[in-house]
Amino acid sequence: MRVFAPAPRVVRIIDLRHNSVVKLAAPEAPTDDVRTRDVVARQILENGPSTAAALSEKLGFTPAGIRRHLDALVFEGVLEAREPHVALVRGRGRPSKVFVMTDNGREKFQHSYDDLAVAALKFMSSQIGEQSIKAFAESRANDIIKKAAPALMKKSHKSDALAIFLSEQGYAASVEVKSHGEEICQHHCPIAHVAAEFPQLCEAETRAFSELLGTHVQRLATIAHGDGVCTTFVPQIVASPTTKKGRS
Repeated sequence: MRVFAPAPRVVRIIDLRHNSVVKLAAPEAPTDDVRTRDVVARQILENGPSTAAALSEKLGFTPAGIRRHLDALVFEGVLEAREPHVALVRGRGRPSKVFVMTDNGREKFQHSYDDLAVAALKFMSSQIGEQSIKAFAESRANDIIKKAAPALMKKSHKSDALAIFLSEQGYAASVEVKSHGEEICQHHCPIAHVAAEFPQLCEAETRAFSELLGTHVQRLATIAHGDGVCTTFVPQIVASPTTKKGRS
């Protein structure tokens, strides 16, 4: 998997609620611990499910230190520990658990203007008609094409270039190679709440990806519809020997 994430940004995760009958109060963590936990949480948000060992190596923390922060984030409801997918388990011994971002944790990274955006689009729809929402979605898609096209023109491997562009826009994108193509995975969606109300945004975005990549693509999953990651399948393009080039 090729991961393209911008430099980590510190995001304060606060005001987490618990709905269990017995409520336990976690001791207030020192400022440095809070910042470190923010870094750990964003690493998982932007790069997907990770084991404690992988996070320890990636971030340069001791195994004991990373587990302490992971336990705290699980306690706060930001992360969830899961058993690894059976296809990823190799060798003997008990497989390491993977830590994933919960819906509650993901919401802490959402933009604060979601409600206003939804209200504005609902007003447009009621006053002008649903065609106004489609026109807005298409306008946004065209803007994506306009901004991303120059970057993609400079690269022979366009999926990588698109993932880099999306990461720069806050989508924490990566590319996974599959047997018959690739999947562009967006681990974060700044407009997820808005897109949940107006799926036209996702449909137009998919059209933009197709135009940028020069091939038909298929949207397999979206965060807006409750999936953990927005996933777009890009079929393999078989190039002739005279046109096949290496990645730049």
